[in-house]
Amino acid sequence: MKLKKQVTVCGAAIFCVAVFSLYLMLDRVQHDPARHQSGGNFPRSQISVLQNRIEQLEQLLEENHEIISHIKESVLELTAHVDGQPVLLPYRTPNGSWVLPPESRPSFFSISPQDCQFALGSGGQKPDLQMLAVASVLPFDNQDGGVWKQGFDITYEPHDWDTEPLQVFVVPHSHNDPGWIKTFEKYYADQTQHILNSMVLKLQEDPRRRFIWSEISFFSKWWDNISTQKRAAVRRLVGGGQLEMVTGGWVMPDEANSHYFAMIDQLIEGHQWLEKNIGVTPRSGWAVDPFGHSATMPYLLRRANLTSMLIQRVHYTIKKHFAATRSLEFMWRQTWDPDSSTDIFCHMMPFYSYDVPHTCGPDPKICCQFDFKRLPGGRINCPWKVPPRAITEANVAERAHLLLDQYRKKSKLFRSKVLLVPLGDDFRYDKPQEWDAQFLNYQRLFDFLNAHPSLHVQAQFGTLSDYFDALSKRTGIIPGLKPPGFPVLSGDFFSYADREDHYWTGYYTSRPFYKSLDRVLEAHLRGAEILYSLALSHARHAGMDSRYPLSDYALLTEARRALGLFQHHDAITGTAKEAVVVDYGVRLLHSLVNLKRIISNAAHYLVLGEKESYHYDAAGPFLGMDDMRLNQDSLPEKTIIKLDTSPRCTPSSGLGQALSLLVNSPRVRVLSEEGQPLAIQLSAQWSSATDMVPDVYQVSIMTRLPALGLSILQLYKSFDSHSTLTSSVHIHLHGRDLPVRPREVFPVRIIPATSDDFCLDNQHMQACFSGLTGLLQSVRRAGEEHRLSSEFLIYGTRSAKDKSGAYLFLPDGDAKPYAPKEPPVVRVTEGPFFSEVASYYQHVQQVVRLYNVPGVEGLSLDVSCLVDIRDHVNKEMALRLSTTIASEDTFFTDLNGFQIQPRRFLKKLPLQANFYPMPAMAYIQDKQSRLTLHTAQALGVSSLHSGEGGQCPRAICNWLQRLLEPRTHHCSQSKQGQDNRPISFPSLLSHMTSMHLNAEVLAMPVAREKPAPPALRSFRPLSATVPCDFHILNLRTLQAEDDLLPSAEIALILHRKGFDCGLEAKHLGFNCTTSQGKFSLGSLFHGLELGSLQPTSLTLMYPLGAASPNSTVIHMDPMEIATFRIHFE
Repeated sequence: MKLKKQVTVCGAAIFCVAVFSLYLMLDRVQHDPARHQSGGNFPRSQISVLQNRIEQLEQLLEENHEIISHIKESVLELTAHVDGQPVLLPYRTPNGSWVLPPESRPSFFSISPQDCQFALGSGGQKPDLQMLAVASVLPFDNQDGGVWKQGFDITYEPHDWDTEPLQVFVVPHSHNDPGWIKTFEKYYADQTQHILNSMVLKLQEDPRRRFIWSEISFFSKWWDNISTQKRAAVRRLVGGGQLEMVTGGWVMPDEANSHYFAMIDQLIEGHQWLEKNIGVTPRSGWAVDPFGHSATMPYLLRRANLTSMLIQRVHYTIKKHFAATRSLEFMWRQTWDPDSSTDIFCHMMPFYSYDVPHTCGPDPKICCQFDFKRLPGGRINCPWKVPPRAITEANVAERAHLLLDQYRKKSKLFRSKVLLVPLGDDFRYDKPQEWDAQFLNYQRLFDFLNAHPSLHVQAQFGTLSDYFDALSKRTGIIPGLKPPGFPVLSGDFFSYADREDHYWTGYYTSRPFYKSLDRVLEAHLRGAEILYSLALSHARHAGMDSRYPLSDYALLTEARRALGLFQHHDAITGTAKEAVVVDYGVRLLHSLVNLKRIISNAAHYLVLGEKESYHYDAAGPFLGMDDMRLNQDSLPEKTIIKLDTSPRCTPSSGLGQALSLLVNSPRVRVLSEEGQPLAIQLSAQWSSATDMVPDVYQVSIMTRLPALGLSILQLYKSFDSHSTLTSSVHIHLHGRDLPVRPREVFPVRIIPATSDDFCLDNQHMQACFSGLTGLLQSVRRAGEEHRLSSEFLIYGTRSAKDKSGAYLFLPDGDAKPYAPKEPPVVRVTEGPFFSEVASYYQHVQQVVRLYNVPGVEGLSLDVSCLVDIRDHVNKEMALRLSTTIASEDTFFTDLNGFQIQPRRFLKKLPLQANFYPMPAMAYIQDKQSRLTLHTAQALGVSSLHSGEGGQCPRAICNWLQRLLEPRTHHCSQSKQGQDNRPISFPSLLSHMTSMHLNAEVLAMPVAREKPAPPALRSFRPLSATVPCDFHILNLRTLQAEDDLLPSAEIALILHRKGFDCGLEAKHLGFNCTTSQGKFSLGSLFHGLELGSLQPTSLTLMYPLGAASPNSTVIHMDPMEIATFRIHFE
């Protein structure tokens, strides 16, 4: 009561802050261990009895584990709702360190021992080809191979096909980039629509003709603009096997920078469109243009029930080696797979490119003569100066034999007598004349070849699946199974080089601003999907869906497609022209604004205490934006909450315990939903190294957030500063004459010229910095000091014709230290919840923040960099971390945020060849420690020396976290260096750190000032905790028959993470238990009853078993991604 009086006396505005936990990985998991049997010398009857007893004990232990988990959860629930406890404030010790009061809620970390076995397991049979081992033994000598310059001379015997004739499938295709030199819209208007219109006409002229198409972004736009009759014709062509939709994603995604959430999302968007509009399910993958290939893609395609795939851009030395050993076709298996459940059949194109000169055989001079678009008189010709000739009765025999020679030579590189010959290039078949030239001339060649049995060849047009089906038939297997005698491969195909030392490693960091914006949009899309699905389900349950803005679904679809479009291999890569990049940026920003609106609309409904009072007003939304971007290339500006206005509310969203808001007054008080005062850290907002922003203050609060939910905080203006703890600031000027204008609220100490080193600490670690540079020098953790220094470097580019660019990284040698004209200004801020060091150089600003809070944030160092090197020509900036970790030549990078790939520094390769993609994390380790670098955007990384990690150049604005973890010897999982098993996993803490970094907190001020806002309540959607190695990847409302409206069905996509138990996990400050892969979904969502649960393929095109409302307990293996079609009662 006294508290309420104080609020009334202050007469201040009250604010509510709802905090939505975008990323979830909280609380429980387990997986079924492999039970090894050992016969020994015991009689079988005794062994059987022992096995039964052991299994009974295991069952009892499992039940006991579950009971303890439930008890812990109950304790959490009880302690979570204890009201009226007095506020305990952090305090400062005599040595200057801040100490937090003990937490009111206990935390625990309890991992089932069985769940550690996956990372320790020996796996199944070793693959025939392991890419790490292949790269280690290849010479990479780039010898001249003759007409096949990057290969070798191919010979054959004329009678090689006498007993089994050669079967040739020529596959016409047109590669359509959804943006590159022209924008998406411009390409569609100028070329793509004409390609597709001609396709319908020309395929119908001859039933023997075939064509494949992959980019659904273009196809759907064309579909919206064609007649009902033309749509029917397309369906007939697909049904008749003349037209095949390959892969079927929204785009052909980049595989280096894309995050697996976005890769899956664009695949679902494409597949759902195909199923709804054409009724077709893709069977084969087609990836001719991504600049290197990730092992994540075959896994996703296999989970989507595709059985085969094709890739093209692989290092020319690897292609040569695979061709020489006839290993260009293989079963691609995941490194962790103990059997063959992840296998997918893969065809690697052997030659330089996917254009016609490099697809019929090894000699491009001859193959170019069979690209009939280049007939004399056209706009393009053959660089080898021998033009094609139209096929006539007079020359067909000679031309057919010349082409057959190429076919035969190419077929000698493969293990079967079935041959794939793509026929196409970028934006081909855009004019009817080309359709006629290619199809009529090739048909004359086929007719001749097929009419002469002595040639032992059968040639025809085919689709990609026609080829794979014929191959399966020849080898006597069902499509999707391993053909006898074909190799099994694991690993990936980075980094890519197309010739000489031209390594395509520059695009890992090109246009970094947009790589960052991509990840921001992804986080917002996931948050919007989940909140929209929950809000709409609750509104339907309450019979209020007619009052909910269903129109938000159209905005959600648009955002899915904008994110999907940006996964294109010339978009997120940064390799498009400037005008095209701006077009992508406008699309991303437009969708980002719309997603914020969807999130705020959903949050509005979910936090209302009285749902009947809900009223949607498009013109005057209840909640505002958390931040604003003025333009597509602008950095975000956080919303400032005005404490001196009428009462309003401000919901926010994110994962973690530290929440920061901007307010317009230092006289601020924060209460929990129950009215309990919360301790806050008040800090300045800076516009430069020495200038504070007037009348803007940063308020930092420590709070626990409900998983996937919304939490209410109250902010109001108050002169009671009992719970306000003000940050202190030291500014090291290093002799520079700069004005410092401190404000009376914040004590600022000016240090004109000293260069003494200094340290910051929290309850877990101490970080020490150079007083001269402001850069990190070392970290002390658990009583042990580890050197962890950082420095900025500059790479130049070579002076020859070929220079570094959007695609290539071609440095002029080793990096040189960054040498600014003046020493940096170093600003040190210290407070109870975070302390930070901001170093301002001429071209880069770096902020290293140490959080003093329990949980993920307090266990790592948070680093942000803002880089501006526009006045540098042909220069690139990099960040190097140096440690005492004895990592030797091995380091580890992630693939698409999904899995870890061990790497090895190869001295035989040029410097640029040793850089790899880092979409989410990279680490180095030895027997004692592991250092992980987490990133909030795609970057490139290498470890050029033992103990070093280098972030690739070009980063304009990025956020990183450095996590140092001690390793325990008794269960260290990394087999690299022990039996050379190329497999490694992050720790659970590392998984959570990565998700936390990619889940930015959103703050949405209540926009309405009058009348006073209604009562708001926290929204806690989950009635049970989720195992902490389970991740709810998405909760995606599916489309109704009307494109613009949602259906009652939702796609629940789960990912069970594989993790390493061999890293120390003590006092982590968050709750975590595991359940051996079991997860009960029946009562997971509070207030929503699960009506049906249908396991499906990844993209929902194939049901996997019958839907059952009774059985709602699922089991997933580590690393598995699974999709469920669910329906709430």
